[in-house]
Amino acid sequence: MANTKWILDPTHSEVQFKVKHLMITTVTGYFQSFQVEVDTEDDDFSKASNVVFTADVNSINTNNEQRDTHLKSPDFFDAETHSEIRFVGNRYETSGGDSAKLHGELTVRGISKPVTVDVEFGGIVVDPYGQTKAGFTVTGKISRKEFGLTWNAVTEAGSVVVSDDIRLQAEIQLVKQA
Repeated sequence: MANTKWILDPTHSEVQFKVKHLMITTVTGYFQSFQVEVDTEDDDFSKASNVVFTADVNSINTNNEQRDTHLKSPDFFDAETHSEIRFVGNRYETSGGDSAKLHGELTVRGISKPVTVDVEFGGIVVDPYGQTKAGFTVTGKISRKEFGLTWNAVTEAGSVVVSDDIRLQAEIQLVKQA
């Protein structure tokens, strides 16, 4: 079996997060700069190894410059000290069909915790330019407080401003390397 390296196709990929604000609406943000690399045996993602995702914290974008600046501050991600979010997948567990779970370690603000995300495999195709591509939808949920993102405020009525649960959503397209 030959090892195959896959890298991110950034123009056909996106990484989003969603968080409740004032517990009545959801704010969506995304990272504009991120990388994904995966090693597989031939084209078999069920035997994926070395699944590495990194995101540049300074590329965070919620379509509000003031909020983005606050998210980069020590109150949240502390981008000056911890400029990268990193996930290293160590076990890809298929559950029949195109669904799987990817188990690994997520590191945010220098704190690493085990995390499992759901993966839907979209398939492998050859594009019009002869490149072999694979597509995935990745979803999950984490507790921001487990990663040291503990800032919050309380409204006059006693509601929290930012929920603890962060929902993750990614559309990832990988390109097979020759």
